[in-house]
Amino acid sequence: MKFRKLGKSDLNMSVITLGTWGMGGDFWGKVDDDQSIATIQAALDAGITTIDTAPAYGKGHSEEIIGKAIKGRKREDIILATKVGIDFRHNKKHICTPETIAREIEESLQRLDTDYIDLYQVHWPDLETPMEQTFTALNKVRESGKARYIGVSNFSPAQIDEAAKYCPIVSVQPPYSLLKREIEKDVLPYCIEHDMGVLSYGSIGAGALTGKFKERPTFEDGDKRGEFYEFFNEQNWPKTKAMIDTLEEIASSHGKPTVHAAINWVLKQKGITVALVGARTPEQVIMNAQAAEWELTDEENAKIEAAYAKIFA
Repeated sequence: MKFRKLGKSDLNMSVITLGTWGMGGDFWGKVDDDQSIATIQAALDAGITTIDTAPAYGKGHSEEIIGKAIKGRKREDIILATKVGIDFRHNKKHICTPETIAREIEESLQRLDTDYIDLYQVHWPDLETPMEQTFTALNKVRESGKARYIGVSNFSPAQIDEAAKYCPIVSVQPPYSLLKREIEKDVLPYCIEHDMGVLSYGSIGAGALTGKFKERPTFEDGDKRGEFYEFFNEQNWPKTKAMIDTLEEIASSHGKPTVHAAINWVLKQKGITVALVGARTPEQVIMNAQAAEWELTDEENAKIEAAYAKIFA
Protein backbone atom coordinates (compact mmCIF):
# COMPACT_ATOMS: atom_id res chain seq x y z
CA MET A 1 0.00 0.00 0.00
CA LYS A 2 1.10 3.55 -0.69
CA PHE A 3 0.36 6.49 1.61
CA ARG A 4 -0.06 10.22 1.14
CA LYS A 5 -0.27 13.02 3.68
CA LEU A 6 -3.64 14.77 3.74
CA GLY A 7 -3.07 18.45 3.03
CA LYS A 8 -1.50 20.30 5.95
CA SER A 9 -2.47 17.62 8.47
CA ASP A 10 -0.29 14.82 9.81
CA LEU A 11 -2.77 12.16 8.62
CA ASN A 12 -0.85 9.68 6.47
CA MET A 13 -3.66 8.06 4.51
CA SER A 14 -3.69 4.88 2.45
CA VAL A 15 -4.13 6.05 -1.14
CA ILE A 16 -6.99 3.59 -1.48
CA THR A 17 -9.52 4.33 1.22
CA LEU A 18 -12.55 2.22 2.08
CA GLY A 19 -15.89 3.93 1.45
CA THR A 20 -18.74 2.42 3.46
CA TRP A 21 -21.96 3.96 2.12
CA GLY A 22 -23.03 0.56 0.83
CA MET A 23 -22.71 -0.98 4.30
CA GLY A 24 -25.49 1.22 5.64
CA GLY A 25 -28.11 -0.92 3.95
CA ASP A 26 -30.35 1.91 2.76
CA PHE A 27 -29.24 2.64 -0.79
CA TRP A 28 -27.20 -0.09 -2.45
CA GLY A 29 -29.51 -3.02 -1.74
CA LYS A 30 -29.40 -5.67 0.96
CA VAL A 31 -26.29 -6.06 3.06
CA ASP A 32 -24.96 -8.80 5.31
CA ASP A 33 -23.48 -7.24 8.45
CA ASP A 34 -21.11 -10.15 9.10
CA GLN A 35 -19.83 -9.85 5.55
CA SER A 36 -19.40 -6.08 5.97
CA ILE A 37 -17.37 -6.61 9.14
CA ALA A 38 -15.22 -9.22 7.38
CA THR A 39 -14.71 -6.77 4.50
CA ILE A 40 -13.51 -3.99 6.81
CA GLN A 41 -11.14 -6.35 8.57
CA ALA A 42 -9.82 -7.63 5.24
CA ALA A 43 -9.25 -4.01 4.16
CA LEU A 44 -7.17 -3.31 7.26
CA ASP A 45 -5.17 -6.50 6.75
CA ALA A 46 -4.53 -5.49 3.11
CA GLY A 47 -3.11 -2.11 4.15
CA ILE A 48 -6.19 0.07 3.68
CA THR A 49 -5.89 1.95 6.95
CA THR A 50 -8.37 4.77 6.24
CA ILE A 51 -12.12 4.19 6.50
CA ASP A 52 -14.71 6.79 5.50
CA THR A 53 -18.30 6.78 6.69
CA ALA A 54 -21.20 9.05 7.75
CA PRO A 55 -24.21 8.97 10.08
CA ALA A 56 -26.46 9.26 7.01
CA TYR A 57 -25.30 5.85 5.75
CA GLY A 58 -28.09 3.66 7.04
CA LYS A 59 -29.06 6.06 9.84
CA GLY A 60 -25.86 5.33 11.74
CA HIS A 61 -25.65 1.66 10.77
CA SER A 62 -22.43 2.00 8.78
CA GLU A 63 -20.71 3.64 11.76
CA GLU A 64 -21.93 0.87 14.08
CA ILE A 65 -20.56 -1.82 11.76
CA ILE A 66 -17.17 -0.08 11.63
CA GLY A 67 -17.11 0.16 15.41
CA LYS A 68 -17.61 -3.60 15.65
CA ALA A 69 -15.08 -4.36 12.92
CA ILE A 70 -12.20 -2.39 14.47
CA LYS A 71 -12.77 -3.59 18.02
CA GLY A 72 -9.53 -5.08 19.31
CA ARG A 73 -7.40 -3.34 16.68
CA LYS A 74 -4.83 -0.67 17.56
CA ARG A 75 -6.78 2.56 17.22
CA GLU A 76 -3.66 4.55 16.32
CA ASP A 77 -3.17 2.33 13.24
CA ILE A 78 -6.55 3.35 11.79
CA ILE A 79 -7.72 6.67 10.35
CA LEU A 80 -11.46 7.14 10.84
CA ALA A 81 -13.24 9.76 8.77
CA THR A 82 -16.91 10.48 9.31
CA LYS A 83 -19.27 13.38 8.72
CA VAL A 84 -21.86 15.71 10.18
CA GLY A 85 -24.71 17.66 8.67
CA ILE A 86 -27.36 15.35 7.22
CA ASP A 87 -30.13 15.01 9.77
CA PHE A 88 -31.62 11.66 8.84
CA ARG A 89 -34.28 12.21 11.53
CA HIS A 90 -35.82 14.93 9.37
CA ASN A 91 -35.78 13.66 5.76
CA LYS A 92 -32.00 14.00 5.48
CA LYS A 93 -32.09 17.78 5.56
CA HIS A 94 -28.70 19.46 5.37
CA ILE A 95 -28.42 20.93 8.84
CA CYS A 96 -25.27 21.86 10.71
CA THR A 97 -26.13 24.05 13.66
CA PRO A 98 -24.03 24.17 16.84
CA GLU A 99 -26.74 22.11 18.53
CA THR A 100 -26.76 19.34 15.92
CA ILE A 101 -22.95 19.26 15.83
CA ALA A 102 -22.78 18.83 19.61
CA ARG A 103 -25.24 15.94 19.40
CA GLU A 104 -23.86 14.25 16.30
CA ILE A 105 -20.22 14.15 17.39
CA GLU A 106 -21.20 12.30 20.57
CA GLU A 107 -23.43 9.86 18.67
CA SER A 108 -20.73 9.13 16.08
CA LEU A 109 -18.13 8.54 18.80
CA GLN A 110 -20.50 6.12 20.50
CA ARG A 111 -21.38 4.21 17.34
CA LEU A 112 -17.74 3.98 16.23
CA ASP A 113 -16.76 3.02 19.79
CA THR A 114 -13.86 5.46 19.86
CA ASP A 115 -12.70 8.52 21.79
CA TYR A 116 -11.88 10.64 18.75
CA ILE A 117 -12.48 11.07 15.02
CA ASP A 118 -9.41 11.63 12.85
CA LEU A 119 -11.22 13.60 10.14
CA TYR A 120 -14.63 15.14 10.83
CA GLN A 121 -16.27 16.46 7.67
CA VAL A 122 -19.33 18.57 6.94
CA HIS A 123 -21.30 16.32 4.60
CA TRP A 124 -23.08 19.08 2.63
CA PRO A 125 -23.23 22.86 3.09
CA ASP A 126 -26.06 24.00 5.36
CA LEU A 127 -27.36 27.04 3.49
CA GLU A 128 -29.67 28.09 6.34
CA THR A 129 -27.07 28.28 9.12
CA PRO A 130 -24.35 30.95 8.98
CA MET A 131 -20.93 29.47 8.26
CA GLU A 132 -19.59 31.33 11.28
CA GLN A 133 -21.88 29.37 13.61
CA THR A 134 -21.17 25.99 11.97
CA PHE A 135 -17.41 26.26 11.81
CA THR A 136 -16.91 28.04 15.12
CA ALA A 137 -18.70 25.06 16.68
CA LEU A 138 -16.58 22.61 14.69
CA ASN A 139 -13.41 24.40 15.76
CA LYS A 140 -14.45 23.86 19.37
CA VAL A 141 -14.90 20.14 18.61
CA ARG A 142 -11.39 20.14 17.14
CA GLU A 143 -9.91 21.98 20.12
CA SER A 144 -11.61 19.53 22.49
CA GLY A 145 -9.77 16.62 20.86
CA LYS A 146 -12.95 14.82 19.82
CA ALA A 147 -11.94 15.45 16.21
CA ARG A 148 -8.33 15.84 15.16
CA TYR A 149 -9.03 17.63 11.89
CA ILE A 150 -11.97 19.24 10.11
CA GLY A 151 -12.82 18.76 6.44
CA VAL A 152 -15.71 19.50 4.11
CA SER A 153 -17.57 17.55 1.45
CA ASN A 154 -19.45 18.86 -1.60
CA PHE A 155 -18.31 22.45 -0.95
CA SER A 156 -17.48 25.09 -3.58
CA PRO A 157 -14.24 27.11 -3.34
CA ALA A 158 -16.20 30.15 -2.14
CA GLN A 159 -17.83 28.09 0.61
CA ILE A 160 -14.46 26.66 1.67
CA ASP A 161 -13.02 30.17 1.85
CA GLU A 162 -15.86 31.27 4.13
CA ALA A 163 -15.61 28.20 6.36
CA ALA A 164 -11.84 28.61 6.72
CA LYS A 165 -12.33 32.00 8.37
CA TYR A 166 -13.57 30.24 11.50
CA CYS A 167 -11.82 26.85 11.51
CA PRO A 168 -8.76 25.28 9.84
CA ILE A 169 -9.96 23.13 6.92
CA VAL A 170 -7.54 20.40 5.82
CA SER A 171 -9.50 18.59 3.12
CA VAL A 172 -12.37 18.42 0.66
CA GLN A 173 -14.34 15.33 -0.35
CA PRO A 174 -15.92 15.78 -3.80
CA PRO A 175 -17.28 13.31 -6.39
CA TYR A 176 -14.63 12.47 -8.97
CA SER A 177 -14.10 9.74 -11.53
CA LEU A 178 -13.69 9.31 -15.27
CA LEU A 179 -17.47 9.64 -15.45
CA LYS A 180 -17.71 12.78 -13.32
CA ARG A 181 -14.99 15.40 -13.70
CA GLU A 182 -16.63 18.72 -12.83
CA ILE A 183 -14.20 19.46 -9.98
CA GLU A 184 -11.39 19.94 -12.48
CA LYS A 185 -12.87 23.36 -13.30
CA ASP A 186 -12.59 24.94 -9.86
CA VAL A 187 -12.43 22.72 -6.76
CA LEU A 188 -9.30 20.77 -7.72
CA PRO A 189 -7.25 23.84 -8.78
CA TYR A 190 -8.35 25.55 -5.55
CA CYS A 191 -7.17 22.61 -3.44
CA ILE A 192 -3.83 22.47 -5.24
CA GLU A 193 -3.31 26.21 -4.71
CA HIS A 194 -4.19 25.99 -0.99
CA ASP A 195 -2.38 22.70 -0.24
CA MET A 196 -5.67 21.08 0.71
CA GLY A 197 -6.19 17.32 0.72
CA VAL A 198 -8.73 15.77 -1.65
CA LEU A 199 -10.59 12.52 -0.99
CA SER A 200 -12.43 11.57 -4.18
CA TYR A 201 -15.72 9.74 -3.73
CA GLY A 202 -17.47 7.77 -6.46
CA SER A 203 -13.99 6.92 -7.75
CA ILE A 204 -15.20 3.86 -9.68
CA GLY A 205 -18.52 5.32 -10.78
CA ALA A 206 -20.71 3.43 -8.29
CA GLY A 207 -19.25 0.19 -9.61
CA ALA A 208 -19.71 1.03 -13.30
CA LEU A 209 -15.95 1.23 -13.88
CA THR A 210 -15.22 -2.17 -12.36
CA GLY A 211 -15.92 -3.73 -15.74
CA LYS A 212 -18.33 -6.29 -14.30
CA PHE A 213 -21.28 -4.93 -16.26
CA LYS A 214 -21.06 -6.19 -19.83
CA GLU A 215 -24.57 -4.88 -20.53
CA ARG A 216 -26.51 -1.97 -19.06
CA PRO A 217 -27.35 -3.23 -15.55
CA THR A 218 -30.77 -3.68 -13.99
CA PHE A 219 -30.42 -3.30 -10.25
CA GLU A 220 -32.27 -5.33 -7.61
CA ASP A 221 -34.95 -3.83 -5.38
CA GLY A 222 -33.43 -1.42 -2.85
CA ASP A 223 -30.39 -0.68 -5.00
CA LYS A 224 -30.96 2.89 -6.17
CA ARG A 225 -27.86 3.36 -8.29
CA GLY A 226 -29.84 3.30 -11.51
CA GLU A 227 -31.89 6.28 -10.32
CA PHE A 228 -29.05 8.22 -8.71
CA TYR A 229 -26.26 7.99 -11.30
CA GLU A 230 -26.94 9.29 -14.80
CA PHE A 231 -24.18 7.23 -16.41
CA PHE A 232 -26.33 4.11 -15.92
CA ASN A 233 -29.28 5.49 -17.88
CA GLU A 234 -30.16 4.26 -21.35
CA GLN A 235 -28.94 7.37 -23.13
CA ASN A 236 -25.52 7.50 -21.44
CA TRP A 237 -24.72 3.81 -21.10
CA PRO A 238 -23.04 3.45 -24.55
CA LYS A 239 -20.54 6.17 -23.60
CA THR A 240 -19.99 4.61 -20.17
CA LYS A 241 -19.36 1.21 -21.79
CA ALA A 242 -16.90 2.72 -24.28
CA MET A 243 -14.91 4.21 -21.39
CA ILE A 244 -14.95 0.86 -19.60
CA ASP A 245 -13.61 -0.86 -22.72
CA THR A 246 -10.60 1.50 -22.81
CA LEU A 247 -9.81 0.85 -19.15
CA GLU A 248 -10.21 -2.90 -19.66
CA GLU A 249 -7.73 -2.88 -22.52
CA ILE A 250 -5.09 -1.08 -20.46
CA ALA A 251 -5.62 -3.12 -17.30
CA SER A 252 -5.53 -6.42 -19.17
CA SER A 253 -2.15 -5.49 -20.68
CA HIS A 254 -0.85 -5.55 -17.08
CA GLY A 255 -2.77 -8.72 -16.28
CA LYS A 256 -4.90 -6.71 -13.87
CA PRO A 257 -8.68 -6.21 -13.37
CA THR A 258 -10.39 -3.26 -15.03
CA VAL A 259 -11.15 -1.58 -11.71
CA HIS A 260 -7.42 -1.07 -11.13
CA ALA A 261 -7.15 1.20 -14.16
CA ALA A 262 -10.14 3.25 -12.97
CA ILE A 263 -8.66 3.68 -9.48
CA ASN A 264 -5.18 4.41 -10.76
CA TRP A 265 -6.43 7.05 -13.18
CA VAL A 266 -7.95 8.94 -10.23
CA LEU A 267 -4.77 8.62 -8.18
CA LYS A 268 -2.64 9.86 -11.08
CA GLN A 269 -4.50 13.17 -11.32
CA LYS A 270 -2.71 16.14 -9.76
CA GLY A 271 -4.23 17.24 -6.47
CA ILE A 272 -5.94 13.97 -5.54
CA THR A 273 -4.77 12.58 -2.20
CA VAL A 274 -6.78 9.35 -1.93
CA ALA A 275 -9.48 7.51 -3.84
CA LEU A 276 -12.50 6.36 -1.86
CA VAL A 277 -13.61 2.96 -3.12
CA GLY A 278 -16.48 0.88 -1.76
CA ALA A 279 -16.53 -2.90 -1.45
CA ARG A 280 -19.09 -5.50 -0.42
CA THR A 281 -16.86 -8.54 0.14
CA PRO A 282 -13.35 -9.32 1.40
CA GLU A 283 -12.44 -10.48 -2.11
CA GLN A 284 -13.45 -7.13 -3.60
CA VAL A 285 -11.59 -5.03 -1.06
CA ILE A 286 -8.41 -7.09 -1.41
CA MET A 287 -8.60 -6.69 -5.20
CA ASN A 288 -9.07 -2.93 -4.80
CA ALA A 289 -6.09 -2.69 -2.44
CA GLN A 290 -3.88 -4.40 -5.00
CA ALA A 291 -4.40 -1.46 -7.38
CA ALA A 292 -1.75 0.35 -5.34
CA GLU A 293 0.86 -2.16 -6.51
CA TRP A 294 1.17 -0.55 -9.96
CA GLU A 295 0.62 2.79 -11.70
CA LEU A 296 -0.51 3.97 -15.10
CA THR A 297 2.28 5.21 -17.36
CA ASP A 298 2.07 8.69 -18.85
CA GLU A 299 1.35 7.05 -22.21
CA GLU A 300 -1.52 5.02 -20.75
CA ASN A 301 -2.94 8.10 -19.07
CA ALA A 302 -2.76 9.96 -22.39
CA LYS A 303 -4.58 7.08 -24.09
CA ILE A 304 -7.38 7.29 -21.51
CA GLU A 305 -7.63 11.05 -21.97
CA ALA A 306 -7.80 10.69 -25.75
CA ALA A 307 -10.56 8.11 -25.43
CA TYR A 308 -12.42 10.33 -22.98
CA ALA A 309 -12.23 13.32 -25.32
CA LYS A 310 -13.54 11.24 -28.21
CA ILE A 311 -16.32 9.52 -26.24
CA PHE A 312 -17.61 12.60 -24.41
CA ALA A 313 -16.92 15.25 -27.06
